[in-house]
Amino acid sequence: MKCKFCLCEIKKPCFDLGNTAISNDLLTNKTLRLMEKTYPLILYICPKCFLAQTEQFQKGFEIFDEDYVYFSSCSQEWLKHASKYVDNITNRLALTKKSFVIEVASNDGYLLQNFVKQDIKCLGIEPTKSTALVAMRKGIPTLVEFFDLDLAERLVLEESKADLIIANNVLAHVPEINNFIASFKKVLNSEGTITIEFPHLLNLVEKNEFDTIYHEHFFYFSILSFKKIFNKHALSIYDVDELDTHGGSLRIYVTHKDNDLDRSGNKKNVNKILQKELDYGMDSVECYSKIQDKAFNIKLNSLQYLTKNKLKHKKIAAFGAAAKGNTFLNYCGIGKDIIDFVIDETPYKIGKYMPQSKIPILDFDAIDRERPDIIIILPWNHKDEIIKKLSFTKAWGCEVVIFIPDFKILS
Repeated sequence: MKCKFCLCEIKKPCFDLGNTAISNDLLTNKTLRLMEKTYPLILYICPKCFLAQTEQFQKGFEIFDEDYVYFSSCSQEWLKHASKYVDNITNRLALTKKSFVIEVASNDGYLLQNFVKQDIKCLGIEPTKSTALVAMRKGIPTLVEFFDLDLAERLVLEESKADLIIANNVLAHVPEINNFIASFKKVLNSEGTITIEFPHLLNLVEKNEFDTIYHEHFFYFSILSFKKIFNKHALSIYDVDELDTHGGSLRIYVTHKDNDLDRSGNKKNVNKILQKELDYGMDSVECYSKIQDKAFNIKLNSLQYLTKNKLKHKKIAAFGAAAKGNTFLNYCGIGKDIIDFVIDETPYKIGKYMPQSKIPILDFDAIDRERPDIIIILPWNHKDEIIKKLSFTKAWGCEVVIFIPDFKILS
């Protein structure tokens, strides 16, 4: 395999999770008994640029089709995060009604709706029709397209260069990384800013967050690898924030190399994170072997807990039909014989089934109807928000647990 960024030969895999279905390909009653397609899920580390990556088996339009089921607005915490970001970035960059903001992978308008309220001109670019239509109904101009050089060139011809480009948790989903970054550069104003949020690879390695590995994610980023990527495209990281989202994320601030913004940026923050990565050994391929060892320990501990309770005839449910949950379930070999059902609050998911494990997805009210003895929070990165929603289960002594980053009984 060759690195998708620098084309260096990668001879040895880092972590093989086996063959799994696409994490967001939920099953319906019609497809439940059909043969599922599964693909190898293997993590590789480039020995030259240290970009963590998986192989590509599906085209973008096959993964992000019109039936795509992830809607950002379903999480109240994520909505608050987006609103706070808009307030902060508007002040930081002194954005006005004359400014122009683009969000790539704008989903259902969860973030851009805040710019619309301030009468700041904005544009969403979102390839999934199901989410884009929701955004349009909110009055957010949205292009139902993939962001690439062709689209960037069209925007430039329309004199639609951006003062701010937002890309939250999207770069991992784009196999043509060089095309994507070049598209940013082309459509960014001379003193414009790109903000990019992404789960920090250091946390994946250090905190056992292996369930963030799935087929939709082609890349897992560090400052170490990002600096090399942006340098190739004459872009520069001029500041960085550490965030609590998604188990520990970074927000980087990027602009054209050597412009006024770059020269006045807070490089101390960038160098601090970079040094933390180097101190952990992330400039050595051997560092990443820790992922497989830690994941295997989680697998053994999870299976031990679940089988012990199943032998006692406990009713076991899970909360959140999230992509990361499917990676966890399928890597551990947990199916509907162990977990009776999964609860989700997204209307588009209810009545469907988890891929490969075939666990049915039920509505939130099913918790009270079924009264499970144990609930496993699969999207553990939202555990604080979810545990509040599940507080009523204390009435019958329900045990609420997470397995990642470590096994913990929350209530």
